[in-house]
Amino acid sequence: MLCFQSVQLPFADTWKYGILALSILLLLVALIILTCQLCEHQKLSKTRKEKKYVDEACNGITQENGFLGKRIQSSFLDIAQYPYYNLKNQRIQKELRKLGIVLSPASASNDNKDVPDPIQGKLRFSLLYNKNRLELLLMVTGVLGLPSQGCRNIFIQVRLLSCASSQSVGLQHIVHEWQTQVIRNCTSPTFGDQFACTLQEAELAKSSIKLEVKHFDRYSRHMPLGEVRVALNALKTFQSMEFCEELHRATKDIVGEVLVSLKCLPLSQRIEVGLLKVKTVSMYNSPEKCIYARIDVFWNLHKQRHQKSKPKILTSVTVFNETFLFHLPEPVVWDCVVLISIYKMHPSSRQLVGQAALGKRGPGERNYHWDCMMQAIQQPVAKWHPLLI
Repeated sequence: MLCFQSVQLPFADTWKYGILALSILLLLVALIILTCQLCEHQKLSKTRKEKKYVDEACNGITQENGFLGKRIQSSFLDIAQYPYYNLKNQRIQKELRKLGIVLSPASASNDNKDVPDPIQGKLRFSLLYNKNRLELLLMVTGVLGLPSQGCRNIFIQVRLLSCASSQSVGLQHIVHEWQTQVIRNCTSPTFGDQFACTLQEAELAKSSIKLEVKHFDRYSRHMPLGEVRVALNALKTFQSMEFCEELHRATKDIVGEVLVSLKCLPLSQRIEVGLLKVKTVSMYNSPEKCIYARIDVFWNLHKQRHQKSKPKILTSVTVFNETFLFHLPEPVVWDCVVLISIYKMHPSSRQLVGQAALGKRGPGERNYHWDCMMQAIQQPVAKWHPLLI
């Protein structure tokens, strides 16, 4: 009988150790690949299990009660009765609302039905018009009764608005704009800020004050909590009038129009946004002021890299005639929002003039413009859209 130990391979020791090292390396690679596959399988199993759980909950409740909502709480209903893509759309809409993309003027303020109206809280302020000095005085006293959650750092943004002498219905321009100090960690802040401006008596009839309560955010956009509007035609000269008004939902004002063209390029999976003209109120006209546009495209919770136009001198009708190309990972028939922001340039800062948002799920004219673009493939379609602020 041959002994196992007597069997010798006809190779040198160097080859033996090399083959052993190569075997160990291949074993490690196989173990790494196996570990990655197990982790991926675990993730897929978890996702399928969650989806199956939601589907079974929906089917079970529907079969037992005939409709959703009798045997579970409302918080679970919001998850159970919508598929994953609907939950994703809700998250998109929430993020866009925070960015101020869902823009609607005061006449169309019923789009966001999930926001209660009126908002909790009251705003105290006083107004005085001095006829001799032609001066309007405003004092912001404070805010009362704000909800305890999400309302910690509060400030008031004040705008003096005047109706523009234009054929466009509801067109306004901002005469003056102020901002109070920020009161931190307080749900009933007291301000005491005073503002004054020169205002002709004839302008009182077509002017109004808009006071918007906002939550200050250092790293993101300030969240509006509510607003109060007061028409100045009811002011009495030489008499201070004190107000304690309930907050209402924050709405947008039309301050101009923008002419935008859209062109769909399905073969290259791109969309072409053309910025043609911008109309603003003549009060802004000045050779020393320039404006520029920023174009943002949001697709399926992904924000494409923004593009900016060249600065143009601000006139009643500012001509840009610039086009911007954006690549989309999927055909543009899916959810997509185009945000056009017009900014006025200052030596050390910028000021938002107005914004226009359009897309597939936009209401009214914005959705119609998107449908026209999809019908006219590779052909630009231009339409006017209101600038809101």
